[in-house]
Amino acid sequence: MSEPINYQEGAVLLFNKPLTWTSFDVVRKVRNTTKAKIGHAGTLDPLATGLLICCTGKMTKKINEYQAQEKEYTGTFTLGATTPTFDLESAPENQQPVPALDQAGLQAFADKFVGAIQQLPPIHSAIKQNGTPIYHLARKGVDVKVEPRNITIYAFEITKVALPVVHFRVQCSTGTYIRSLANDFGAAIGCGGYLSSLCRTKIGAFKLEDAMEVADFIEQYKQAHQNG
Repeated sequence: MSEPINYQEGAVLLFNKPLTWTSFDVVRKVRNTTKAKIGHAGTLDPLATGLLICCTGKMTKKINEYQAQEKEYTGTFTLGATTPTFDLESAPENQQPVPALDQAGLQAFADKFVGAIQQLPPIHSAIKQNGTPIYHLARKGVDVKVEPRNITIYAFEITKVALPVVHFRVQCSTGTYIRSLANDFGAAIGCGGYLSSLCRTKIGAFKLEDAMEVADFIEQYKQAHQNG
């Protein structure tokens, strides 16, 4: 029987982050189980699911390297309204009629975002202003200033249409906010839009299909160390 992995020494773990969990919820569960130093390579919002890389022990030195790698996401935009957070963390508002666009028509709008572009991050995000995450300030009604970021959209594919819902696949550089892309996509069409579901499927060479569920990891860890 193989020896249990020494997580204090260092390991790279791939998890499928559950819906409504924060990325730190995953980190805390794994840290409480393994008692190892741990960090994650790239935050996922609570309403997103998918690939979360966690590094323990010596492998935490790899976090910045993994964070910098290209990402792939799939999910849905809902057209015909906007939300203050650009996703379903806040209620849809500003309802507008949705143009009767087919997949080719929507793809033409998506194509405009492919390449090196500037993107304005959401004010409801973890970017810090004077040391405070700006979403705290935005919730208090404080005027928040965000600067546009240089990002790259490598691919933006409309995969299915069931208006007002549009299914997509995006490959992008680090620093890209898919929530902002949803908002900008809806604005370009002229009817508004917000992110209604999101799943991260790849980070560099790491794939969601190789990830494990947090509950399964905890159970396997307990069994390995009871029998070890």
